[in-house]
Amino acid sequence: MNLRTFSWITVVVGVTVAAVSWFGIAGTLAVVVGVACLAAHVAGNAIGTSIRDATDRERSDRPTGLVTIPERQPPTLLERGESLGRLVPVSAGIGGLIGGLIGTFCLLVFVGSSLPGAVLGGISSAVIGGIGGFLLASFVDVIRSAFREADAAEQMHQRRHSAEG
Repeated sequence: MNLRTFSWITVVVGVTVAAVSWFGIAGTLAVVVGVACLAAHVAGNAIGTSIRDATDRERSDRPTGLVTIPERQPPTLLERGESLGRLVPVSAGIGGLIGGLIGTFCLLVFVGSSLPGAVLGGISSAVIGGIGGFLLASFVDVIRSAFREADAAEQMHQRRHSAEG
């Protein structure tokens, strides 16, 4: 390594030590993460722009003939924008209620927190329980719909084969 490299290393170490002295270790790490996020954002934009500019949009080997477009199938249940039904809000409410009760109970009994602290922790636990209930019900609903559609498609396929054969 040459003198210039050692000088830059000295500057970086000096700035880091000064930052830790000024901001503390948590503040310095927050600044480092912020600078790294900013650098990653700029690098991602630069890479994306260069890839977009380098893409050959007018390729000569692209076929110029007509392209056949398959006929449009009716949209599946997952493609349509429909209401979630009653299962999801009810299960989110039940999850919120259970999460709030469990969180408040645990804070009062096991941690021994004050009543305002337990209420605030119970509200936080209720939010987490509601999110968990929503996710669980949404997952069950999507899986149920997917199985229902797959079963209907399989039955239609079997009817086609029995009609052809």
